[in-house]
Amino acid sequence: MAVQGGALKRRALLTCGPLSSLLYVAANVLGSRQWKGYSSASQTVSELSAIDAPSRPLMIRLLTAHGALVGPFGLGVWKSAGRRRGLRVTGALLIALAASDLPAPIFPMHRREALARGEGSQTDTVHKVVTIVNSVFLLAAIASGSTAFGRRFRLYSIGTILVLLATGGLTVTQASRIEANLPTPWAGTAERVSIGGYLLWQVVLSSVLWKEEAE
Repeated sequence: MAVQGGALKRRALLTCGPLSSLLYVAANVLGSRQWKGYSSASQTVSELSAIDAPSRPLMIRLLTAHGALVGPFGLGVWKSAGRRRGLRVTGALLIALAASDLPAPIFPMHRREALARGEGSQTDTVHKVVTIVNSVFLLAAIASGSTAFGRRFRLYSIGTILVLLATGGLTVTQASRIEANLPTPWAGTAERVSIGGYLLWQVVLSSVLWKEEAE
């Protein structure tokens, strides 16, 4: 019974992964509806929670809930790793990702119009740093977990990393145009492909581990 109870607890923790992904998607969809004229294709996710953005109050609640679920998911990955050292590292990195992501709403960026007027502040700088740290954590989590389930999962994980690097890099090239309030026709699309790649990987990882627990 103790073993069965432990398995149920691990499954519950692993379920937090897909739930956190769904919350992030919901934040994007609902947040964009709060802001008339917002373009998901040309504007970034961070702009939805920017200072003075009409969508900021809702985004803070949903993204905080998202971050709060990533931590338990990381713990579930850690507990399900067994002797797979890389998977234990993945669990630890996901917990670290949650810890760095939770305070992110405290350090929002300013809207691009304000940045163009020179009204940026220290919160914009910290926001960039947190974004970089989060990116490093999630890329490292995918890389460390890539060897846990054989060739197919390894190739899928490598493909995910390549997508994240390519689309994330494209988004970074638009940073100066955002700060100058210039058109960024595809910045939002590129960033969402990058984020979506990680969110999907998280769901797949949870599903594979959940299946292991059920066998």
